[in-house]
Amino acid sequence: MKLVYPAVFTPYEKPGDGFVVMFPDLPGCVTGGDTLPEALFMAEDAASGWILTELEEGKDVPSPSPLSSLKCKRNEIINLIPLDMDRYAEKYGSAAVKKTLTIPAFMNTFVTEHAISCSRLLQDAISQKMIGLSQ
Repeated sequence: MKLVYPAVFTPYEKPGDGFVVMFPDLPGCVTGGDTLPEALFMAEDAASGWILTELEEGKDVPSPSPLSSLKCKRNEIINLIPLDMDRYAEKYGSAAVKKTLTIPAFMNTFVTEHAISCSRLLQDAISQKMIGLSQ
């Protein structure tokens, strides 16, 4: 799903120090950056995270405001921020992804006899590996 939302970029009080970014259509979605490129990147990430959370909670995604309805204050910039929700959800979403695995027949017999969930076992092993790599 591709979405586009307008964002309002407001310069920090001290010129040249960066921007605060807020989304009129995404309540509480605020971010910023020390440079305009960083603020643009952070805006995409913040809005994508906000939208993904709404979708995972089963909520409707708000419609973006038309640019003509938005008013800028002095020094503010309004820019459209494109969101690739499929790509973002694939990377950060909590939805389960089906994977196929191959194990030897004797292991399959063992897990069946002992009611072991291969999915749970694999998730636990990957979680432990992730913890080990982050330390």
